[in-house]
Amino acid sequence: MLIVDTDVVCVERQLRAQELMCPACRAVLAPWGHGRPREIRGDLGARLFVRPRRSRCTGRQVTHVLLPEMMWPRRMDAAEVIGTGPEIAALGLGHRQIAARLGLADGTVRGWVRRFRHRSEAVRRYFIVALVALADDPVMPEPAASPLSDAVSVIVAAHRMATMK
Repeated sequence: MLIVDTDVVCVERQLRAQELMCPACRAVLAPWGHGRPREIRGDLGARLFVRPRRSRCTGRQVTHVLLPEMMWPRRMDAAEVIGTGPEIAALGLGHRQIAARLGLADGTVRGWVRRFRHRSEAVRRYFIVALVALADDPVMPEPAASPLSDAVSVIVAAHRMATMK
């Protein structure tokens, strides 16, 4: 799987212009049909129907699904929906309250929040590096109440800096 732009026309143009490379061997990717249609749950209960493009590596002859950046591999919720769970959890709400607000199953949201909590220090470090790369003199967020809150605040700061450029 290869994460690409959400704009289908842009991805098709890149594929036809041989601008996309295989992540394993860096050979050119060529058009190779489409993946199976998928229904993705978007923000505010929206249902998105996506049929990802497939490509074939001209070097190793393996295929790749070109997954739009709004989707996460093997997830039926859009990235913005999944990201909302830890963001709300950083405010101190539990998974049941978050699930009720998002209209999702408790177990789904509990899994997101648990995984994010477990990886929050690694996520925080990754986005601190991104923040430093984005700004000459970055303003680091103040320490928060928990590692999860720290990670979310650094993600928000890096996002703000990236959108300012």
